[in-house]
Amino acid sequence: MIDWSRIDTVLLDMDGTLIDLRFDNHLWNVVVPDRYGEREGVARERAVEILYRDMLASKATLDFYDLDYWARETALDIDAIHEELMPLIRYREDAPAFVSAVRESGRPVVLATNAHPKSLAVKHKAIGLLDTVDSFVSAHDIGVPKEDVAYWQRLASDLGDGRYDPARALLVDDNILALEAADHAGVGHLMCVAQPDSGGQRRTDLPYPSFTRFAEIMP
Repeated sequence: MIDWSRIDTVLLDMDGTLIDLRFDNHLWNVVVPDRYGEREGVARERAVEILYRDMLASKATLDFYDLDYWARETALDIDAIHEELMPLIRYREDAPAFVSAVRESGRPVVLATNAHPKSLAVKHKAIGLLDTVDSFVSAHDIGVPKEDVAYWQRLASDLGDGRYDPARALLVDDNILALEAADHAGVGHLMCVAQPDSGGQRRTDLPYPSFTRFAEIMP
């Protein structure tokens, strides 16, 4: 599925790729609407309607991933909810083994994420994520999300020590828009996670090569 002889660097997304998206889906689709609805005195269905309207309006922007923004929008303690649900944070199946295999092959692993620094900190606290990768490039440090070609151009600049060649990089992500932006920016090898939430359905008809378990694409 992957010609590893053509790959020097591996770029990995966090939520839905290394980490099971079940945590984020439960937090944003269940817990936040429930508590928002309780405070506003509206049914959960109405709370979901209101929140999704606002969330969809901010999609593919940094606000969409900004915990402080959603704390202001909802008047909920989003940080505390993350801490409360932290036991639900889990790696996707085979993810640690894949990262270890890539690094043992001599290829650096870069975490390429839209995650807000507070979200990244909670997930590192839960599973020691940052200890398993060589470096990370945050959209919040760059100032644009991964859905923007400029993110990948800046990433190339940040990693541009003479060893990073986008054409010889592999990006693994569950976000189609991020994959498209990376494609336009010249990232040469793209793989899509077909089932980012272990409790969800496997996606089909994806525009990029896809896999379900990391065991399918081990180096």
